[in-house]
Amino acid sequence: MSLLMDMTLRKYSDVLASNEPAPGGGSTAALSGLMGASLTMMVVNLSVGKKSYEALEEEIKQRFMKDSGKVQRLKEELTALVDEDTEAFNKFMEAMKLPKDTEEQKKVREEKMQQASIYALQIPLKTAEKCLEILRNQETIASYGNKNAVSDVGVGALMALAGLEGALLNVKINLPGINDENIKNDALKRYTSISEEGAKLQKNILEIVNKRIG
Repeated sequence: MSLLMDMTLRKYSDVLASNEPAPGGGSTAALSGLMGASLTMMVVNLSVGKKSYEALEEEIKQRFMKDSGKVQRLKEELTALVDEDTEAFNKFMEAMKLPKDTEEQKKVREEKMQQASIYALQIPLKTAEKCLEILRNQETIASYGNKNAVSDVGVGALMALAGLEGALLNVKINLPGINDENIKNDALKRYTSISEEGAKLQKNILEIVNKRIG
């Protein structure tokens, strides 16, 4: 399969709707976060250089640019994760297909499946953390970005949280396949922390957006 990020929107949606098991929710969660970051950057680019932006205090402008720089970086990282999540799924399926006729083959297959399961757990965790970082860096942009485009930051926050929650669902469904209790417990702690903080941040951003819309 060609890289998902090189597909047209129509092609991606058609593949997603097909009976192919991948791409699935994990890649789509990363794509959702990516769209959230992209919308946020659109607002940045519609703000910088405008009179209202130039009139801001220097400290605010510095914070605005620092946060937008982080969002741009996250946009690039999530671009890679759209395909990496599908790659993680495919690695697990490859391990599943390994021979299991002898005890040695069974042992090798189990080891490969565990490696693939851990990888398939780590990728959506990474996606969720990237989406959380987007939310952490949207407040200043929502507060001081171009007022005519502030609704787009709101949509960006909705997309970022959707990506975060979607990625966490993929973490949850992969947990039973992990034998290492330390890895599972660490993932569960991160799961809870990311979920709680993400919901609070998104609520705060939408309050700012709705207040500015009036």
